[in-house]
Amino acid sequence: MPPSQLPPALSSLPARETLPTMYDLPSEDPEEPGLPDEFHDLQPQLLRETCQSPIVGPEALFFGTDLNLYYDWQHPLWHKRPDWFLVIGVNPATRQTELRWSYVVWQEQVVPFLVLELLSPGTEDDDLDQTTRGSGQPPTKWEVYEQILQIPYYGVFDRYENHFRLFRLHEGCYESIDLVEPRFWFSALGLGLGVWPGAYDGVEGLWLRWYDGEGNWVPTPRERSVMDRLRAEQASLRAEQERERAEQERERAERLAARLRALGIDPEAEGSP
Repeated sequence: MPPSQLPPALSSLPARETLPTMYDLPSEDPEEPGLPDEFHDLQPQLLRETCQSPIVGPEALFFGTDLNLYYDWQHPLWHKRPDWFLVIGVNPATRQTELRWSYVVWQEQVVPFLVLELLSPGTEDDDLDQTTRGSGQPPTKWEVYEQILQIPYYGVFDRYENHFRLFRLHEGCYESIDLVEPRFWFSALGLGLGVWPGAYDGVEGLWLRWYDGEGNWVPTPRERSVMDRLRAEQASLRAEQERERAEQERERAERLAARLRALGIDPEAEGSP
């Protein structure tokens, strides 16, 4: 993370012992008008299920969905709440008691690699840097992602307009990436992210989804299970067909031997056909 965002070394104690942790900070936004809609529930789930990096193991990838992101140790209650974000180099919880209440940057010491916002009428202006903050107010979402945390990649997806916009941090500022197709390759992950038209969880539409180095959409666990079952069924069918061919060959050989014996020929004698 940027050095300006780290606590000054005024104490011999580590930051996690002197600053508030996720257990001290609120896990919900008191101004939140209500729970996210179904799309804001399903889309992050698809992103999580298909982010299967061949380079970075799952033990070093953390996914945050609608999770408070605390970013300024000097203003510990200031936070943003990305629809989905990815952090490289932070261990996900392996025990229920370790599950995060929020993501506290000064505690984790690692900023997100990618933040994605799913456009909705109530957040569009803030998502697209079309708002300004008043005096004494927290910085805007764009200011936090670009200037304070300096998150390498920031994406915005409008499912209604089928518009996926991606920004890359360059010399301290976000520059828009010209996407010829609604796809982008992340070398650090060995994965690409793009817009996939299809049915997820029985719902047809346009979805953000990860794809592999060959351009194939990464399957979800359910899809992998179906594919594994189909492969097993095909293997079983091939084995059964092979058994049937072997049985047919055995029966053919037995019929031929019977005809030879009828002609007085010993089929097992040397030189017999």
